[in-house]
Amino acid sequence: MSRTLEIARKRFTAKVYDPERSLSPEEWTEVLEILRLAPSSVNYQPVQYFTADTPEALDRVAGCVADFNRERVTKAGHAIVCAVPFGPEEEHFRAVLAKEIADGRHPGKEARSGLDAGRRHYAELNALTPADFYEWGSKQAYLAMGFLLFALGDMGLDATIMEGADFKSLDRELGLRAKGLASVLVLSVGRHDPSEDRNALKPKSRLPMEALFHRIGNRA
Repeated sequence: MSRTLEIARKRFTAKVYDPERSLSPEEWTEVLEILRLAPSSVNYQPVQYFTADTPEALDRVAGCVADFNRERVTKAGHAIVCAVPFGPEEEHFRAVLAKEIADGRHPGKEARSGLDAGRRHYAELNALTPADFYEWGSKQAYLAMGFLLFALGDMGLDATIMEGADFKSLDRELGLRAKGLASVLVLSVGRHDPSEDRNALKPKSRLPMEALFHRIGNRA
């Protein structure tokens, strides 16, 4: 069995965290770098991440999540709030292209122009309304979180992804609307408490292959 499959079979959502086993600064830095490298549609990278790693900051986030999730924020020791914009911005297009050029992705001016135009076209297709763009950005936030969740499993770290939050309150608490952003989800990161986290002991349950996968055959 591959290590990848082993991680997939063993990874679980933490329900109770051990505050005495929080991440080290080095681990937290690595987690954020992994998230920075997450995939993004046309490399637009619309998601902004607001991180909490102090008791005061964690309390601010915890105050906006459902009561059953609050200790999963404060005891984990680290949390990430994902936020996305309501529309594309010229400054952001320019920043992404400039970074790609600096990183050597586009050696020729023609390639730069074409790829920039393609990114703008696709982003604008998803920006017919602010709600459309928010939805597009939200999908990318979930894509990034899925990428990170698997990486955390490989690092031996635990996480809880949360939709159980009052996102309007979270937007107010973090001043997101003034930045043209709205929160999408919250992720706590830490190490679970093996003596209290019953979810860690439960066998993973997923529907069987035949209920989920459908092989596409040739047309008759």
